[in-house]
Amino acid sequence: MASTTKAPVSRKQTGASAKKAAVKKPAAAPAPVQSAGSAKTASPSARVKKPAAKPAPAPKAEKPAKAKKPKLVRDSFTIPKAEYVVLDELKQRATQLARPIKKSELLRAGIKALAAMNDTGFLAALDQVPAIKTGRPAG
Repeated sequence: MASTTKAPVSRKQTGASAKKAAVKKPAAAPAPVQSAGSAKTASPSARVKKPAAKPAPAPKAEKPAKAKKPKLVRDSFTIPKAEYVVLDELKQRATQLARPIKKSELLRAGIKALAAMNDTGFLAALDQVPAIKTGRPAG
């Protein structure tokens, strides 16, 4: 009757890892050790043969580098009610043109339009926007 020996289970081992540690496989019988003199007298079939060298694997085709998603920044800002209404009107206009759009997409489109302007047009657009007090509105 062969008995299995159980290794002590530490506190850190739980679940499947504790079960694996508890069941220990019996050790394989050690191979007979040959002395240097007996190796010369051993039959050729008893000698250990080295495995044949494996051919070099074919080089794998490199995958195209994935485009990294741009890091998003969440921000809040204060905008006059009249300009906020214009944002809503532009959203409705885009929907009527069969191109529904979100507020953030509309603002990003406006930023792209400003960036594409020459310096004169850019300054003219900035002059049309009055400065407002920053921060949250009172009441």
